[in-house]
Formats: sequence, C-alpha cells, structure tokens
Amino acid sequence: MRAVGWLCRPLVRLLIRKGVSYPQMREHLKRIYVTVAEEEFAVDGRPPSDSRIHVLTGVHRKDVRRLRGGGAEPSPDTGAGIGGAVVSRWLGLPEYRGPFGEPRCLPRRADEEGPGFDELVAEVSRDVRPRAVLDELERLGIVRRDGNGRICLERRAFVPDRDFVRQTFYLGRNVHDHLAACVHNMEGGDRPMLERAVYYAGLRPESVAELRAMAEDAGARLLEDLNRRALELQRADAGHSGADRRMRFGCYWYDGPRRGVADEENE
Repeated sequence: MRAVGWLCRPLVRLLIRKGVSYPQMREHLKRIYVTVAEEEFAVDGRPPSDSRIHVLTGVHRKDVRRLRGGGAEPSPDTGAGIGGAVVSRWLGLPEYRGPFGEPRCLPRRADEEGPGFDELVAEVSRDVRPRAVLDELERLGIVRRDGNGRICLERRAFVPDRDFVRQTFYLGRNVHDHLAACVHNMEGGDRPMLERAVYYAGLRPESVAELRAMAEDAGARLLEDLNRRALELQRADAGHSGADRRMRFGCYWYDGPRRGVADEENE
C-alpha cells in the first residue's frame, strides 16, 4: 500500500489542481472496482454475482447493483487518437518522407511528388473531414503552412501542450500500459515485459541537462525507428487471422529536487 500511495501522489496532485475532489474520485473508484471484478474475475466463464463482487471488492451490494446497471462510462475523446495516427504515418511511411527521411511538406491533395494531406487523413479515418483535422493540428501548433501553402509538420511528436483534453487522452493510455507492464511482471507473467529505468541523485543542474539531452535524442531516434517498422509490419499483417495483438513502447524522463531520506526510502 505504501508503493500504491507513492505512485498515486502525482495523480492526486493533478486531481486537486483540476478541482476533482475525494468524494468524486471515490465514486469513480467504486465503478472501476466493480468493472474490473466483473470483467476479469469470472468463475467457470460465468460473470460473478453481485455478492461475489461485494466479497472481492468490499463495495456495498447496493452500490454494485447500481453501478452494474448504470451503463458504460462515457466514450473517451478520439480526436487525439486521429491526430496522433496522422502524425505517426507522416513520420513513418516512406511516401510521406523526403529523400533524407524527413517528413515532407504536403499539399492538400496528391500531386506529382506523392499523396497529400487529405490522402494521409483518409488512411486513418474516412469518418472525419481532412479540413477538420488540419484546423485542429494548426490550432495546436503541430503543423504550419509554408510560403507555397503546403502543410509542414512543425514538431516531431504529437504533444498538444495547449489542449488539456488531449493530454489526458495520452495520460490514461500511456500510464495505463506502463503500469500494466509492471503488474504483469509482478504477477509472474509467462515472459517479463520490458520495464527499466536509470536513477541517480546528487547531480548538479548542468549534469541533469546533459543527461536529459542525451535521453531525448536517443529516445526520439528509437521511437521513430520503431514507428517505421511497426507500420511496415501492420501493413504486412493486414487481414491475417492472427493479427489481434497490440503494443506500446514509450520513453519518459523526470527530474526534480532531491527529496528527504524518508521519501527516498519509498523508491
């Protein structure tokens, strides 16, 4: 429980800053406990009863009945997913890169150099207008127009720091999969998943800056290589009956003041 409390601290800090109170979070946690128990703790393939969920979770039977009959959670925002997929293909597919591997500036529609922005969006989804995706990427500062009106990728990652809703999209998915890998390893899964970190304290700010630059450079190169290869494999696997797996690989960096001895022991 001490480890759980430690990993929850940054999240609780964010919740308080954004006005999410303990009673609100308590109700949300009840729903999560009931949902996980219902989906992952079946007996002989049968969904658990309300009484069994109560025993598993400690949630009162009255609340279990209410939450099981209350419908699904609201659908998550998918705009960030579409924008991220567009940028991912832009960086990874050869038809959208220049002679030196850089993402080329795209016209709105295909020309003699290759497919344009509209074709790129259509590869991701035909349910959304390319203009709407372009307007959103421009608003977030992800793309810009050059002197010829072509659309250029301004940043080599989809990190919309001016849009909190989309940041929460990635918070949920990235941290979920990181934590899921840790839990898989603690439960003794058939093959441990990669989950490693380097930790040092007692460093000057200049030393931390040097290490951060090194990590960002190496991490960006590795992510771009994986992105290109994943796109190749996804295309090759399309339509295959066994193509039912997903993956996520990420990098993270954190630095801050060194804490006291009591806090250090929690690490």
